[in-house]
Amino acid sequence: MGQDQTKQQIEKGLHLYQSNQTEKALQVWMRVLEKSADPAGRFRVLGCLITAHAEMGRYKDMLKFAVVQIDTARELEDPDFLTESYLNLARSNEKLCEFQKTISYCKTCLNMQGTTVSLQLNGQVSLSMGNAFLGLSIFQKALECFEKALRYAHNNDDKMLECRVCCSLGNFYAQIKDYEKALFFPCKAAELVNDYGKGWSLKYRAMSQYHMAVAYRKLGRLADAMDCCEESMKIALQHGDRPLQALCLLCFADIHRSRKDVQTAFPRYDSSMSIMTEIGNRLGLIQVLLGVTKCWMIQKELDKALESIEKAQELAEGLGNKLGLLKLHCLCERIYRTKGQQRELRDHVVKFHECVEEMELYCGMCGESIGEKNNQLQALPCSHFFHLKCLQPNGTRGCPNCRRLSVKPGYV
Repeated sequence: MGQDQTKQQIEKGLHLYQSNQTEKALQVWMRVLEKSADPAGRFRVLGCLITAHAEMGRYKDMLKFAVVQIDTARELEDPDFLTESYLNLARSNEKLCEFQKTISYCKTCLNMQGTTVSLQLNGQVSLSMGNAFLGLSIFQKALECFEKALRYAHNNDDKMLECRVCCSLGNFYAQIKDYEKALFFPCKAAELVNDYGKGWSLKYRAMSQYHMAVAYRKLGRLADAMDCCEESMKIALQHGDRPLQALCLLCFADIHRSRKDVQTAFPRYDSSMSIMTEIGNRLGLIQVLLGVTKCWMIQKELDKALESIEKAQELAEGLGNKLGLLKLHCLCERIYRTKGQQRELRDHVVKFHECVEEMELYCGMCGESIGEKNNQLQALPCSHFFHLKCLQPNGTRGCPNCRRLSVKPGYV
């Protein structure tokens, strides 16, 4: 298959893919991969296969094609191709919750400066790295990366990237419980979709609606949460987007749990868990198990709650997800207090405070914890964040965390 024929077949596959004929598109692209003698064409078709498998939640296949793409880029001896293939390798590992590998590959991309494509891709690299740091609960670095990605999006007038970053920022603030910002950013993403997204994939609309649903649920606006989640789920089902279906099912379950309708919540959690297991979203599985634990606690089935906690803890430790561990210690604390088991209670109180210290989840002004309840937060240019109410009297005196870090250890 020559260069022109390769190009035609790739375009044919793209047309089928955009018409929701995904399996036919994959067949066309796989034929190109088998028969094309054009390395640049093979590189492009591998990019199509990586994107398609990512959207279907076939993350192991995504990684497999990303590895082949790296080899093709080396064969082409083109630094632009190599940068793009390392980004795809980073994104594949991010989806598989291999966060340390993601960060490593992202750093490789950022070190390959001077290539024309790197200037266009640095925003996506920063976003992927931010998502990985968030998965590891390293909040300051996550925020730093998201803000860099946002700057790249603004400088390049890249509205699609801006939309994706806004969704990640919504997730970031939902995790540290500033629910106003958790809602603001996906609402901003939805605005971008409405204003600029006429020719975009519907996944951008679905993504913003899902993150709005999460924020509305946290704010107790359950009817709004349900409306947004239903819209997101409808698009996810139309497009065969398994990862988003799993997240929507989790959100539906959380909404029902918030309404104390445990019997309706349980089957939603089970369905979400099934898809999360199938696609390999271990971070999502932790969230599902947290929800299941809370349902058992509502029903006062404390031993069953502890069984779910044990499974979630194994996953959280394997991933290095410190926030998940903190939440689990908090739930254990409540369970053992109810059971009157003082030794176990004390053990989890100590571990809870160790997690808070490790993640620096406390305000450098007042010393109170961040992420315990809904609070308005404000980040300084250094990406350290504080209670907004504590920062206001501070004026322009700079960041107290940075001042502490700059003091030599001998003088602390």
